[in-house]
Amino acid sequence: MGPGLPCPMRVVFPPDMADKLEMEQRGFDGSASTKANDEILERSTLDFRPDEERRLLRKFDWLLLPPLTFMYLCNALDKGNVGNAKTAGWDKDIHLSGDQYYLLVMIFYVPFCLFGTPISIFIKRFSAARVLPIMMIGFGAMALCTAAAKNFSQIFAIRFFLGIFESAMLPGVVFYLSTFYKRNELASRVGLFYAAASIAGAFSGLIAFGVFHIGATKYHTWQYLFWIEGGSTVAFAILALVWLPKSPGTWWFLSSREKELARQRILADASVAVDEKLNIRDAFRPFKDWQYWVWAVISLCLGVPLASVNNFLPQIVASLGYSTVKTNLYTVAPNVVGTVALILLTFSSDYFRERSIHICIPLATAIAGFIILGCINPLESKGVAYFACFLLTMGAFSPSVLVASWYSNNTPSENRRAVVAAVMIAIANAAGLISTNVFRAQDEPKYVPALITSAVFGALCLVLVAGMGIYMRWENRRRNKEQGVNYTAADVLTEGCESCFAYSTALRVRVFDSTSVNLVLTLSTDRDRLRTDVSGLPAPTRTLEACGALQDTGMAVLACALRLQVGACVTKAKGSGKTAYGALGQDEDEDEENDTTTWIQ
Repeated sequence: MGPGLPCPMRVVFPPDMADKLEMEQRGFDGSASTKANDEILERSTLDFRPDEERRLLRKFDWLLLPPLTFMYLCNALDKGNVGNAKTAGWDKDIHLSGDQYYLLVMIFYVPFCLFGTPISIFIKRFSAARVLPIMMIGFGAMALCTAAAKNFSQIFAIRFFLGIFESAMLPGVVFYLSTFYKRNELASRVGLFYAAASIAGAFSGLIAFGVFHIGATKYHTWQYLFWIEGGSTVAFAILALVWLPKSPGTWWFLSSREKELARQRILADASVAVDEKLNIRDAFRPFKDWQYWVWAVISLCLGVPLASVNNFLPQIVASLGYSTVKTNLYTVAPNVVGTVALILLTFSSDYFRERSIHICIPLATAIAGFIILGCINPLESKGVAYFACFLLTMGAFSPSVLVASWYSNNTPSENRRAVVAAVMIAIANAAGLISTNVFRAQDEPKYVPALITSAVFGALCLVLVAGMGIYMRWENRRRNKEQGVNYTAADVLTEGCESCFAYSTALRVRVFDSTSVNLVLTLSTDRDRLRTDVSGLPAPTRTLEACGALQDTGMAVLACALRLQVGACVTKAKGSGKTAYGALGQDEDEDEENDTTTWIQ
């Protein structure tokens, strides 16, 4: 909110694009208020109190996040349980030899990378609430099959299909949450959700610790581990299939007023439109811009230390010389501390609306952990080596969540956001192929080449993130100077002038009342008229002049709660600058709705 505005008290909503089309079809010309037009505009001028939004947010937090978090916990358990099983002799019982265990870990990442994007497109088309539970049943079934597999070839096939079923889980949930939460709420919620993956290491260690105490039976103890984790996954997937809503607008638990509030929240601060029709060509358009390729390299680089910690932390702890039971128990504390660090960083990132610095801090922490482990003898310096394990988890978990929130925040189109998340996470997952190939049997127990490789990729990631953050800050200052404004990311609306959203006690939209401070704004599809140059006028006059230049076009009338400073609509009319929240650098004729002012950096 710009300076000089009163404290947030009321939310005012103008008509969205569907309302505009409906008014056009009914012959609305802005000169009179018919009963039909009043019905449309009534939906657009509802007053929502801040406490209503807080109640809605609590419903999302308590009724949506917990099942999604448990789903991802099951996902992480079923993916990484082979590490715990190996400490109980699973590899010897099914007669693995040489590098076969590492090949089994590696093969998971091939379909994990290849199938993430196409399944994510299905998620956009058929809803994450339906596709993800079905995928969950699949990877739970694979965990159950692992308990029955008896040789390398059987496990190889199971791990391949496990990779297919798990491939779209993270991008699917990130996209799904972005349809419920605003940009400054997303990272902390994804962080809470992703915490399930980091706490899974601790949880799996506790389960393994208990299961491996089972007395002598005709079954191996590691088989109980797969049965417990696989069976609970399938059972919960069935519950999730019934419970999860396709969208806020279709959730039976919300009232009609809450559904409208949820829709307008997303239009104001997350998406340019709600429930966009799938357009494959448009969905891949962001990759025309160099910023997304930098994010792709960042995703690959951060994935190497993350995969190293997720897949091989039990082996790293085992190199300290502890027994099987103690090794699994000692993986709990580093995972818990890493989870706490993840939650603190993501909440801090949302609070300050900043990403790059919050990514660089944990990256530097993880690099220090890898360097320490590579430089010491873990058997002679157990305390130092175990401390380095804490640095690894504190540094490896957070960057993945924050980077995913970073590029999602900068992609306001639902189509594009679904595909961008899928592609980026697939690239990050591809880093697992690098990690699993550098952790080799001949390098046990210190894994020095693997630790060096992970540290190098982490360092490259840190340099790229810092460079991108510096560029965004410079670019934001340049745009502010060029436009004569002082905007931050918090001041930019995702729908631009097509649907302005404001909190205010002083400004209230009164449609057709052009004599008050609330102006009637008529938009045109004529791009030239939208780009009226008003830069030479003082701020208040500029606001009036810009809106006046857009009147009398014969199109739908929108009411914008304009700020007393140079509002988002004025910047839109001027047509200068591109947005950090949009897919930048695209053809302006095709992506005019993304032209605002500020990167989230």
